[in-house]
Amino acid sequence: MKVIYATMAGLVLSLLVSHGDQLNSGEDAVILESMKMEIPIQAIDSGIVKEIKVNIGDFVNEGDALIVLE
Repeated sequence: MKVIYATMAGLVLSLLVSHGDQLNSGEDAVILESMKMEIPIQAIDSGIVKEIKVNIGDFVNEGDALIVLE
């Protein structure tokens, strides 16, 4: 199981993937907003999106799980 984690605290502004999507290493998966800046969160591994653990508008902390890949 591969997990994409938040690299900083912020608001989930956009989800760029859906359940079942193929995600490649280096692709943007989530956009967070922090300090009025948009921060893309990229996949560090390739895989298929198994679970999305956040919703648009959620506040996340650094280290929170965002997406699970299989």
